[in-house]
Amino acid sequence: MMELFAYSNILAGVLILIIGFGFHFIGQLISVLDWKRAVKLGIAEKEILPEYRDYELGMAMADVLVGWVYVLIGVGLILDISWSFKLAWIPGVIFIYHSISFWFWSRNQKYRGYKYRSTIGRMGWFLANLLSGIFIILFAW
Repeated sequence: MMELFAYSNILAGVLILIIGFGFHFIGQLISVLDWKRAVKLGIAEKEILPEYRDYELGMAMADVLVGWVYVLIGVGLILDISWSFKLAWIPGVIFIYHSISFWFWSRNQKYRGYKYRSTIGRMGWFLANLLSGIFIILFAW
């Protein structure tokens, strides 16, 4: 496997563990199991409309169902295990999907008069997911 740069597998593995397993899986698992605790921790929005909450819970469940595999891929990349390179495209594509869907989801909320996130928070989450996804896909390619 041709590397982008020295130790790119470790960087990709760490990104997958932090963003994929840490934020997407663990954060969404908390949302699914205890919405009130997720709100207290700042994972979920405090005054979200019921129809938005239903959507958020659905997305949380989807993240939980696929997110457990991130720990296997992330650790596999860090340990330089060959199968993890083949699977790394999965979180890469999902991170890009998350960034784009989050951007439009939060924009649509703002247009409707519900601003749940700051502009800096919105940009940060969008860019963290997008740039990590692009890097991971380039790495896995």
